[in-house]
Amino acid sequence: MVGMTTLKNALAVMVLLGALAMQGRPLSAAEISVMSGGAPQEVLSVLTPQFEKQTGHKVKYSFAVITALRQRLDAGEKADMVLLPTSVIDAYVDTGKMRADGRSTLGSIGITVIVKQGASLPNISTPERFRQALLAARSIVHAPPAATLSGAHMAKVIEQLGIADAVKNKVVYRAALNGGVDLVADGVADIGMYPASEVANARGVTLVGALPGALQLNVVYGAAVTTDNASPDAASSFVKFLADPANRQRWKKAGFDPPGG
Repeated sequence: MVGMTTLKNALAVMVLLGALAMQGRPLSAAEISVMSGGAPQEVLSVLTPQFEKQTGHKVKYSFAVITALRQRLDAGEKADMVLLPTSVIDAYVDTGKMRADGRSTLGSIGITVIVKQGASLPNISTPERFRQALLAARSIVHAPPAATLSGAHMAKVIEQLGIADAVKNKVVYRAALNGGVDLVADGVADIGMYPASEVANARGVTLVGALPGALQLNVVYGAAVTTDNASPDAASSFVKFLADPANRQRWKKAGFDPPGG
């Protein structure tokens, strides 16, 4: 009888494992540590629970500005995968920190101008119109030039427009997700300029539109698995999930232009 009971238990376990395999669920769940810039934070808040429910894996994020993430990675801090601009990922692939296989492009984002909800919309249709709008603003906010690609680009644009000295006393450096959007929503800053994904669904502000084409910056975001990840399968499955064409509309809603439109 003992032998028969043991056999029945073994068969039950085999049936359970088979059922899990049929459902596409992993036989052992993993925790995936992810370093990410702030741009995809909103879309990840939607897609991550779906992935966790489908696979049983858990995803743990560390969001920061790009320069801070690079410093941490260069100092040897560990992560299973990253979501960063593809230019940064490519550099890490070249140095051997990221895997080239399975690397995916998620979408591109441009810089969008925002104002307080209910405020009159400035004309930013041309570089000259945009220049006049910045000169007329009481206060301007964008990300720190030394911390993010968008911040560095906006500082360059202001210099390019020839108004750096004229606006230097009214420019505030604050990342969108670190209070920059709030400064616009509260009326402290008249104009904010941030990656579209960071303001696409922000409360209290109105999206005026993208920067004029001649002044625009398009940052392409991607995902890659680190080479020192001893068990990369879970992270690779998450990269594949994020890049799945079935999720394209989620990325578009969050302000990205995903591959394939």
